[in-house]
Amino acid sequence: MIRLAIAEDHQSLIDGIKLLLEYEDDISIVGTANDGEALLEVVEKKRPNVVLTDIRMPKLDGIAATKRIKKSNPEIKVLSFTMFDQIDAIKQMLDAGATGYILKNSSLNEVLKAIRTVAKGETYFDANINTNALASENKTKTKGVLTKRQIEILELIALGKTSREIADELFIGVHTVDTHRKNMARILGLQGKGELMRYAIEKKYKF
Repeated sequence: MIRLAIAEDHQSLIDGIKLLLEYEDDISIVGTANDGEALLEVVEKKRPNVVLTDIRMPKLDGIAATKRIKKSNPEIKVLSFTMFDQIDAIKQMLDAGATGYILKNSSLNEVLKAIRTVAKGETYFDANINTNALASENKTKTKGVLTKRQIEILELIALGKTSREIADELFIGVHTVDTHRKNMARILGLQGKGELMRYAIEKKYKF
C-alpha cells in the first residue's frame, strides 16, 4: 500500500487529486498540507512512504521541506509537483532528494503513474521535461561566481529578511552581511539599493 502525503497551497488541486485516487486500491492519502511546515508535521505523524509536494509554498518551500524530510526519513520518496520547468529548479529538487518531477499541467492519470513509479524506488520525469538538457547541465555546470555564503545570504534576501535578521540567522555580524551585499552587487553588476533584492527574488528557485 502506498501511503501518500500531499503538500499544495491550492486546496482545490488537493481535492482534485483526492477524487482521482479515491478508488485506487493501492494508494491511501494519509495527510495533506497547504504549506511546508504543515507537511513536515504530516510526515512526522502519519509516516507516508511517498510525498507529493509543490515547490513554491508558504512558510517553507518544497526544496527546503524535501531536504528536511530526506534527512530524517531517507526512505520516503518525494515527487515534485510544480509549474516550474526550469532546469535549475529541477536540479535543486533532485539535489534535495526528490526522485520524481511532474508538472501541474500534466493529466491526473500521469500524476497517478508518477506516484506509483517513485513508490517502487524508480525515478520519474514529466514527459515535457527535457532530460537531455538536465543531463548536459549536470555535466557542464561550473561553480558560480558567488560563494556558498553569498548564495545563502541571497536566498535570505529573497525571503525579505533584513541584514540584522540575516546576521542573526547565520551567526555573523551585520557589517559582514552588508559587506557581502556590496560585493554581490559588484560581482553581479547591479546598481541601486533595490536591485539586489529584485535579483534575489527572480533567482529564488534557481540557485
